[in-house]
Amino acid sequence: MHEHSTSIEAYAEAPHLLAEMTWMTDQVATHASGMRLSREFWLRKAALLDRLAIREAEEEGIPEVVAEAGTLAARAAHRLAQYDRERGGGPFATSNGPIPPDSPLWDPSYRPYVRQEYAAWRRMIAA
Repeated sequence: MHEHSTSIEAYAEAPHLLAEMTWMTDQVATHASGMRLSREFWLRKAALLDRLAIREAEEEGIPEVVAEAGTLAARAAHRLAQYDRERGGGPFATSNGPIPPDSPLWDPSYRPYVRQEYAAWRRMIAA
């Protein structure tokens, strides 16, 4: 239940799922081939897939769909953590939450890391 409560807190002010999908599609469409997508893109993608996986699990739908949604969310979360680990700590670090991406607390899933980072990002853009 703790995971669910942290997701509610992290995504309380999140845009509607369709709005996030539209934003992501626009980001991909506007980037020329070979250009790197921003951390914001990877963060919002991971958060979107996490939210969709949570929704699938709550609706107790088809087990294969629930499992696939969880797998996609876990992959996107891993990608975000990898992005942040590659940039390291210090003044050029990209992570914003209190627990760094290389912490053993994120084992076996980085999905809680995504929630931490998404909540920190939302607080930054609201300030």
